[in-house]
Amino acid sequence: MPVQLLKIIKGKPETQLPSHLQREELKHLQIGLDHTNKYFQGIVILSYPLTKLGDGTDFFKIVLQDDTCSRINSLNILIYGKMAEDCAKLIRNGDIFVVAGFKVAESPTAREDGRHACHLQVSEEAGSAIYICTQPSVTPFSGTTSASVAPKYVYTPLNCLKDGTVVNLYGIVKFFKPPYISKGTDYCSVVTLVDQSNVKLTCTLFNGNLDSLPKIYKNGDIVRFHRVKIREYNGQMQGITSAGFASLTFDGTVGAPVVPRASSKVYTFIDEEQKTVEELRVWAASNLSVSGPEAKLSDVKPMMFFDLTCQLVGKAKVDGSSFLLKVWDGTKCPYPTWKVPVETKELEGDKVLLHHLRNLTVDVLVYDNHVHLAKSLKIGSFLRIYSIHTKQASAKNEDISSHIEFHLHGGTCYGRGIGILPENNPDVEELKTFLECVELTDSQNMENMSSSELGDAFDNNADLESPLQRCQQLSATVLTDHQDMSNTTLKTVLNSRAPQQFRIKAKLRSFKPQKLYQSVKLHCSKCNTLQEVPNGDAFDSILQGCEATAPNPELQSMSWYESVMWTTGDENQRKITIHFVKHYEMLQRPENTLLMIEVLIWKRLERLLLQGKGGTLKEIWKLTRRFKCVIPVKSKEDNLELLDLSAPFLLQGNIKYYGCKKCSTPKSIKNLSSLAEKREPSWEPTEIAQVLGIEPLQYVFVMKFTLLDGTGALNAYLFDYEKFFQIPASEILTNSFLQQKMEMTMNTLSPPGRKLDDLPWLECFIKSYNIADGMKHQVYYQIFDTTVAEDVV
Repeated sequence: MPVQLLKIIKGKPETQLPSHLQREELKHLQIGLDHTNKYFQGIVILSYPLTKLGDGTDFFKIVLQDDTCSRINSLNILIYGKMAEDCAKLIRNGDIFVVAGFKVAESPTAREDGRHACHLQVSEEAGSAIYICTQPSVTPFSGTTSASVAPKYVYTPLNCLKDGTVVNLYGIVKFFKPPYISKGTDYCSVVTLVDQSNVKLTCTLFNGNLDSLPKIYKNGDIVRFHRVKIREYNGQMQGITSAGFASLTFDGTVGAPVVPRASSKVYTFIDEEQKTVEELRVWAASNLSVSGPEAKLSDVKPMMFFDLTCQLVGKAKVDGSSFLLKVWDGTKCPYPTWKVPVETKELEGDKVLLHHLRNLTVDVLVYDNHVHLAKSLKIGSFLRIYSIHTKQASAKNEDISSHIEFHLHGGTCYGRGIGILPENNPDVEELKTFLECVELTDSQNMENMSSSELGDAFDNNADLESPLQRCQQLSATVLTDHQDMSNTTLKTVLNSRAPQQFRIKAKLRSFKPQKLYQSVKLHCSKCNTLQEVPNGDAFDSILQGCEATAPNPELQSMSWYESVMWTTGDENQRKITIHFVKHYEMLQRPENTLLMIEVLIWKRLERLLLQGKGGTLKEIWKLTRRFKCVIPVKSKEDNLELLDLSAPFLLQGNIKYYGCKKCSTPKSIKNLSSLAEKREPSWEPTEIAQVLGIEPLQYVFVMKFTLLDGTGALNAYLFDYEKFFQIPASEILTNSFLQQKMEMTMNTLSPPGRKLDDLPWLECFIKSYNIADGMKHQVYYQIFDTTVAEDVV
């Protein structure tokens, strides 16, 4: 039986391996050596999903770690055929894996993944045999595997990190940003570590699962990271997540229990590592000042930034860009606090309890990227809110001026964010004990209060004018940064010298162009020029102007691409050639494939591809819907080359990508082979442009807004790729839904036929700058760090 499952009894497998087999050490695995009658043994630390190769063969990849203390102690195992299917069903991380009858081959990913320079190829056809010693059951308390099979990991000090390696490490958290949603769909967390070498390492960690990121609650926590990839950037080492990344986090307090907070259900943690944690705690206590700006509500003052550990007792939506959290920590703020006016029906939480705690709770207004998490919080949960800002309210009457407001501004600067603490967190246990001892007032008649009376108690807040209403009332836009800047009137802006930045509140009287599709331009970030987007007829004319050079047979099916040629059945007998770029000498699935098409155009518009009676450019767009990328090329004497840069250098989906004629220096099309050699080619337009020497043009919205606020009027330019409308400028020209969405947005910002008083307010950041016009300097204004509110879009 090629794959055998063995049980471990008293630390030894119940069935012995064949006596003729001898163990091979990792350092002796080399191409060309005789490994007959040898076996390799290691512990499974990572496995990939079972997949099928292009010919239908099952393929399964695992990573083994041996017990050597060398810098590189992990190895890729590639399993093919029936053995791959069997192993995928049986193998779990932590299992002991033994393989004999293997083939040693060069690993093309060694530099990228930091593992051994060779990998082992295993299949039933090659006479391989696999023995799997199943992992002992997981201990219920810690989740760690038994020390008898725990792999001996090697941990790299922060002063010994090298570019391109994948390492395991320990460190003390000196700074961190709580997980937040990145620009894509993943969560992101940023952590800066330090160890006894006094070297710092900043790690940027991504994962689609929030629970798979490190569970860090405060500076001074100690973390263990497995499989962190090291990259050098601007002379400094940085860490990023790699396949199989896992973490443990420990309280950094000297003497606290060493209880790991794990990012995975199964992990190893041995006695020797407990000593490592304790040593780091002692070193940090005497060498680092890692305590954060924590404070209780009883300690706050105006213009503070602090971290608050608290319990959530109420929450409510305020508007499209902000959300209310009602929290308490058992202490009373020494200042009157701002109560955010919300409708009773919007407020979640036990209204009896909220009224009971009305003198001890504070209203924290969270903005922008924090709103998504705030909405999902459960009433009663314990939180640590990082970098809350307290500021004095400015109001029209003296009674309100002494109130304090609590804000969690948008962005992640200074570690802003919200952390959810578990019930067994030491700080939570301490807080719960304290809250149980708090004496509450005005509670004796609560049981007799009717729901209408409770509603009146909350609605009485409505006569308190809030800063949100004062500054953002009816605002259809959201500020994405610089929340601390005060509003400036347009009159003051117009009378100020340039360059400067301002926060304004104004109404949109008019905008240009009225035909919104005309607002999309192509921009070169290098030479800062704008140009119109060529239409379809322009592309046709470019193709018609191509030299009618027949495909060069010597350029067919090179080492990195495979070519297919058709001869059309019409009277012209045209030859059509498509080149499919290969990955590891294999063709990929269409959705992962880049292809190059040779375009031949005669005096009349050439009919392209596959059938002599087919369509014209529509056929190219059919290819872009089926394949990842299409690059139009033409044959020269000894190479394929791009068309003139008046044509797009790349077609992807419905988007045409253009290059700047002035700033581009086109390189050989052969350079695409370097991308094809990557482990997982992404075929991203920016990467393709870089290897081909193209300076890509970016689609951008360019509009002129006429803004007024009662003190003056000015023209401000919008120059935006996708942030303001939350619509990519690259997609607007080919997507009718997005066109309708943009038109509806502009009709909301500047409703046609409405009086000025009925227009919504827009809160914007604008910056002034000078443009030399002959001997004169003209001042212009541009909108930045502003986006359309969620409920408007």
